[in-house]
Amino acid sequence: MTAIIVSPLSRIAEMAVRHGSREMISLLAKGQDFHRPAVISATRHLLLGLNDITFAGTADLVAPQEAHVEAIVNFARAWDRSAPLLIHCWMGVSRSPAAAVIAALAIEPDQDDAELAARLRQASRYATPNARLIEIGDSVLGRGGRLKSAIAGIGRGADTDGNMPFVLPLAPAGNIACG
Repeated sequence: MTAIIVSPLSRIAEMAVRHGSREMISLLAKGQDFHRPAVISATRHLLLGLNDITFAGTADLVAPQEAHVEAIVNFARAWDRSAPLLIHCWMGVSRSPAAAVIAALAIEPDQDDAELAARLRQASRYATPNARLIEIGDSVLGRGGRLKSAIAGIGRGADTDGNMPFVLPLAPAGNIACG
């Protein structure tokens, strides 16, 4: 079964190689430098410049926008699922878990939002999906508030140093260790 790998920036190369990923979504502050792992196809890498904020952007901060979520949805729907999709942000705690659940619903829209949120929490006790991305994703995907409510229902994740990548299975199948 293929899955979505969620990672902090510091471990993307390791996770890409370990899980055989060839496609990646990066959610980082605009202009933040990093190296795309060589195993990730340049043509299948989506780089979104946004900050981990839940309010309208001010000064140099870029808030998540509908265009960002639409890009995640379109990229996920074009993913061939022959290998895990790697999604990362700076710490792998807020923007990338939000993008992972949005991507999961984009490709499998018939799944239950609450079950997906529970699967996210089972995969990572640290995930605290960015509320603005979730709210926009709920709207873009036509979830009628179900996604927003489901994510709010799992609450804030535990504190972490941001070094805890995890695997979000696309369908219920138990927790998959990522280490």
